[in-house]
Amino acid sequence: MFVVGGSASQLLSKELAKCLKAKLAKVEVKRFPDDECYVRIHDDLDGKDVFVVQTTWPDKNIVELFLLQDAVHEFDVSTVTTVVPYFGYARQDKQFEKGEPISARAIARLIQNQTDAFLTVDIHATNIIDWFDEVSAKNVNAYPEIGKFLKGLGVQVVLSPDEGRWENAKRVADIVNCEADFLVKERIDGETVQMAPKKLDVNDKTVAIVDDIIATGGTIAKAAEQLRKHGAARIFAACTHGVFAKDGLNKLRTVCDAIYSTDTIENPTTSLTVAPQIARLALDM
Repeated sequence: MFVVGGSASQLLSKELAKCLKAKLAKVEVKRFPDDECYVRIHDDLDGKDVFVVQTTWPDKNIVELFLLQDAVHEFDVSTVTTVVPYFGYARQDKQFEKGEPISARAIARLIQNQTDAFLTVDIHATNIIDWFDEVSAKNVNAYPEIGKFLKGLGVQVVLSPDEGRWENAKRVADIVNCEADFLVKERIDGETVQMAPKKLDVNDKTVAIVDDIIATGGTIAKAAEQLRKHGAARIFAACTHGVFAKDGLNKLRTVCDAIYSTDTIENPTTSLTVAPQIARLALDM
């Protein structure tokens, strides 16, 4: 087996190769003066099972993925599995106005044209997996790795930003072996909103707010401020996908003791790998 890692997923590609006991292919990626992408795979992939690993965010990484897939097919490979750790456009899975594309579906159709199987991690809308209707496709859960990581930090309470995502927080808490809860908003007046756990007391406790994606960080920053007022001793923000748009990371750093994310998106908060979970499902496909 070979793992072909794109430029957006170098750390994860190395870890996945270890988990699969596969070779990490030597891949050259560069940009021409006009910013068009060039890729070249230097290893011979003939007869091999190949895993192409590339996050599809921001946009330029989508083009790189398509070029990597095409380069792999220039060899006489046995199988191709495409791993997209963070699936860009996953929040555009519906049409709201006539004339709009369903962007997530468009990306899914293009990816599946050049692969035998597809894996992604904690995709924002799980119905997107159904659009991979010509290949085997699975969504990998990161919560086992997040749970093991937070357990090592002595976390005592795991919180979800809202009730809708409480089940994921509960899964993480079960691995940490602690209590889980979700945050509720209460409007005090026209300008004041308070956030607090539904039922648990966080006073003098180490708390982790867990989500699948941290985009701008605004909700979690507000929650951390409120938890501090409720006496939380330490507050961690943890997520699968750390997007941190619009200076979100600096916003969180002012109110959280630490921010942690997985290697689906490589950034300064990347602290743990989802490779074991990807490898587990990949070997079952």
